[in-house]
Amino acid sequence: CEAMLACSGAIPKLGSIAQKNTVSDYHVSEQEHQMSMHVTCMHTEWLGKKLNLLDCPGYADFAADGLGALRVGDFAVLAIHGVHGIQVGTDQAWDYATKYGLPKMIVVSALDKENTKFDSIVEEARSHFGPKIFPFSIPLNAGLYFNRLLDVMRSKIVTYATDGSGKFTEESVSGPLADKVQAFHKQIIEIIAESDDALMGKFFDEGGTLSEDELRAGVHGAFQSGQFVPIFGVSAEKDIGIARLLDIVAKYGSSPVDRAKIPARDAAGTEVELKLDRPETVIHVFKTLSEPHVGELSFFRVYSGSVTPNMELYNASRKVTERLGQLLVANGKTRTPVLKLGPGDIGCVLKLKDTHTGNTLCSPGLALELPKVDYPKPKVHAAMLLHTRGEEDKLANGLNTLHEEDPTFSHRYDGEIKQHILSGQGDIHLQVVAERLKRRFNVLVDLVEPRIPYRETIRAKAESKYRHKKQTGGSGQFAEVWMRIEPKPRDTGVEFTESLVGQNVDRVFVPSVEKGVKTACTEGVLAHFHVTDVKIEFYDGKMHPVDSNDVAFQVAGYWAFKEAFGNARPCLIEPIFNVEVQVPEEFIGAVMGDISSRRGKIVGVDADGAFQIVKATIPQKEIAKYSTVLRALTGGRANHTESFACYQEMPAELEKAVVEERQKQHAAEHNGH
Repeated sequence: CEAMLACSGAIPKLGSIAQKNTVSDYHVSEQEHQMSMHVTCMHTEWLGKKLNLLDCPGYADFAADGLGALRVGDFAVLAIHGVHGIQVGTDQAWDYATKYGLPKMIVVSALDKENTKFDSIVEEARSHFGPKIFPFSIPLNAGLYFNRLLDVMRSKIVTYATDGSGKFTEESVSGPLADKVQAFHKQIIEIIAESDDALMGKFFDEGGTLSEDELRAGVHGAFQSGQFVPIFGVSAEKDIGIARLLDIVAKYGSSPVDRAKIPARDAAGTEVELKLDRPETVIHVFKTLSEPHVGELSFFRVYSGSVTPNMELYNASRKVTERLGQLLVANGKTRTPVLKLGPGDIGCVLKLKDTHTGNTLCSPGLALELPKVDYPKPKVHAAMLLHTRGEEDKLANGLNTLHEEDPTFSHRYDGEIKQHILSGQGDIHLQVVAERLKRRFNVLVDLVEPRIPYRETIRAKAESKYRHKKQTGGSGQFAEVWMRIEPKPRDTGVEFTESLVGQNVDRVFVPSVEKGVKTACTEGVLAHFHVTDVKIEFYDGKMHPVDSNDVAFQVAGYWAFKEAFGNARPCLIEPIFNVEVQVPEEFIGAVMGDISSRRGKIVGVDADGAFQIVKATIPQKEIAKYSTVLRALTGGRANHTESFACYQEMPAELEKAVVEERQKQHAAEHNGH
């Protein structure tokens, strides 16, 4: 993106990530970590066309932020590193773009580095994404001194100046390269003829050729229909091949006219089509960003009609009216006021009072809603420990604001383990959320591994007869509870029943006994974890006409349950997760070995293009920091999802260690109080 802005004259010279002066990565966290974390809007002009560039993060932890941008984009340019080749993120971006029906181009960059492999990346891309990948420019001397490209469409060799100025000279192709270009031309003509019946007829009439004009018209159509995907070789840092990429984007890339109808829903929820030439205004907010000294910015795309400052629009998603303020267009952090934006354009507006990411705003009287983005579920979790007690409200307020900007993380308070849990796409993602909390809301948290919600249950039947008797001055307390307990199937919870007969215990005390039992189940018996999968039967007991009361039966129920539970072969059960790993073939052995070392069970392995999908179940205790481990094992080329599966009994030796540790922890907490 930086090279495209510099080459087209939108900025005076190329910034660099190392010097922290690029247009796109201008946030403090992006500069500290030297990677994109937000979608950044930029724009430039080339060949008389306005190009809106939405720079999306490539790193897996932040990739989902690009989903909103893909939702409003007209086509996708996938950047692949010339040395590292196709990564899991490349596949993810391809899949997202395909899901939104976007045509794609691929750019192989960094061809001025050592050990680049353009040809093998083209082959790899074909095996991943199908045979439609087609080179438009080919590096002739990739490596440290890279400056020559073969321009396939124009049959020219382009030699660039080595000073990074982007200046070049051209010469016609001759010798073996001419034959190579000829073969490419033949292929491209065939692909284009196949994508258009009228061209196919001409192709055969004219002996397997098409005129230059027919070829150009055909390229646009074939690109739109996904019949072929152009791939370019460039060096962004040295501005080599960027001008040609801009040419192809301006000539053949999608404009809003190519996506002139999009699906929407009306107020009744019926599917309708929204057309570009509709007179009423419809805009979709794809990104919300809160910036110091600026406030909250809503970035949107206009789908029909036009937008002007101070316009009043109806938020169809939240059923409220919004007044727009000043209209801006952005080039990174530089924002310029504009007086009007038309269909297909992208802009931003300050401080909308009740509009969030994913909302649709329309002319009053219209209530159309565009499809929302499905963000991937978080897969990494940490517990947040506040540095300063009593800042819970401040923490919640900060997290809610950040979640508006970044819907790919979530947070909740887990009552079972008594911790605030932060969930995101990866460890760096969580770290960055914590950094933003500190920088913007002055809330300091430590991220630690969440406690595991072990649970307690029983393996046998047992019974108890417990008498509670207390005699102090005045009225005493008396209650006797007879109880039977037995195991229930896994994940069915606690069931309390009564089968009293006769007059030994008044039915009025049944809720009291149940309350006592529920308290014991919440506190735990074996190691202070919740009790589950137990059926309790209160079948008899005794009472006293004066000393029996609600409290006495609560106490008796509590201890009767604890006694029976202790005699019913109690044990701990642990949460087990379903884990799916998408991994390149060459790492499958390492990944499966690692899963086994985590007490995991492989459930199945399926092929998915060049990847294998390993399905397994792994205890929650063993998958803390799993995404980091997976990244290290596979050089960042694997991806995983995890979801809760069930509870299972723990191995005895592990149970013993957990019980001892929990007893110590509980004692420390209570001494602390």
